[in-house]
Amino acid sequence: MASMANVLGLIFANMHEQCLPELTKARALASVPFGSKYRLIDFPLSGMVNSGITQVGIITKQNYYSLMNHLGMGSEWDLARKTGGLHILPPYGRESAAKMYRGRLEALAGVAEFISESKAEYVVMSDSNVIANMDLRPIVDFHEKNEADITCVYGTATLSEERTAMQTILYVDANNTVYDVLARPSISGEVNVALNVYVMKRKFLEGIIRDSECRSLYSFETDILQHKLHDFKILGYKYDKYFEIIDSMKTYYKATMDMMNRDISREVFSLDTPIYTRVRDVAPAKYGIDCNVKGSVIADGCIIDGIVENSVLFRGVKVKKGAVVKNAIVMQDCVIDEKASFTDAIADKDVTLSKGRSITGSPDFPVYISKGAVV
Repeated sequence: MASMANVLGLIFANMHEQCLPELTKARALASVPFGSKYRLIDFPLSGMVNSGITQVGIITKQNYYSLMNHLGMGSEWDLARKTGGLHILPPYGRESAAKMYRGRLEALAGVAEFISESKAEYVVMSDSNVIANMDLRPIVDFHEKNEADITCVYGTATLSEERTAMQTILYVDANNTVYDVLARPSISGEVNVALNVYVMKRKFLEGIIRDSECRSLYSFETDILQHKLHDFKILGYKYDKYFEIIDSMKTYYKATMDMMNRDISREVFSLDTPIYTRVRDVAPAKYGIDCNVKGSVIADGCIIDGIVENSVLFRGVKVKKGAVVKNAIVMQDCVIDEKASFTDAIADKDVTLSKGRSITGSPDFPVYISKGAVV
């Protein structure tokens, strides 16, 4: 088995932001809040750390201030190190870069020097939009044993045509060989959907980057997985545990509601392989004498005097007397005032729902209230 200390992790912080324009208007996709105290980047980053990877680069593009603030020096992930550790990699990594990168290959070209100087034998690339607690060790071992050029991690799911139109679909035979790749197809049903986790040898990746720069290629899915399918040995590794791809507000809402399922929550937030996040020193949640809380996730610092059911409340949320919150996501420092009602909806940070006001959406179309709004 390959030594995981000899593996470089790369996480793309800004891929797929067009799928969540409301939540990524002023933040990177990687820093979108999730599950009462986490950010989306906590899942791939914790997976890498739990797998023994000690050098990780975060490839950014724009709106990454909140991401930098969240990650800091990487101490919570044990990545504040003299050797290796956590590295924030901003865009325009080369003098020749005249504009923002268009795709994964151009983003990699911008950090080519960082990749080369890592001296790692293998590189694991991941996006930030998949909720999973993924052990990368068997994936790297699979890649090494089978002498693959590229290993693609995929999961089996039943998707609508609307969702497959935003995904990469893999066809994999009994020998784990990827024999066809569809990028954003108009199909539906049970498919093998790429989880955008890829393993390669560093030198092989560097060769792809050089060739792509010479030919002005930018899409890893189209220009490499599709067009080089029969030139490279591309294998598929099936991930058969819980995952959810965040590709819309609906799937963001669904994934959050999934965390109320005890079995799923225990798998994702396993005690053996924890999901790490930035620690904040705040008081425990305070529950009023007349409050009623059922089946919900309540973060530290909340003050609950009303009714909360099947909801996720982030730090510092106040639900005042007579207020009702059901099937909702309420982010940090929001206030649900007296006798207000918030159902099947998502409130971004610092939202105030005024006294007596009512907001009601549906599971398929949750209402979204933007950051700092007063309703």
